[in-house]
Amino acid sequence: MPLTKSFKDTIKARAERDPEFRVGLFREAIEALLSDDLETGKVLLRDYVNATIGFETLAKEMEKNPKSLMRMLSDKGNPRADNLLAMVARLKQREGVSFSLIRNKGLHA
Repeated sequence: MPLTKSFKDTIKARAERDPEFRVGLFREAIEALLSDDLETGKVLLRDYVNATIGFETLAKEMEKNPKSLMRMLSDKGNPRADNLLAMVARLKQREGVSFSLIRNKGLHA
């Protein structure tokens, strides 16, 4: 189901004014991916990209086609691990965060 424009605008506005929310959204996406919940991870990562850098800029930085990146994170997208990890690495660098795994406590930024 497509998101409404107002929902997308709300997420984008919150991400712009609240760095903790922005990093939290990114963290949740990574946690979902690492927990074998690809669908949720893709949705959250897509929301994060749309609310921050945008697919056009991300594609330029990764030297990829923006439509390819959008397809990777679509409902029917099946991203290759190398492409998905390259995207995550680029987003981590832009956000200035690193993640570490804490035994039985989840992922920490």
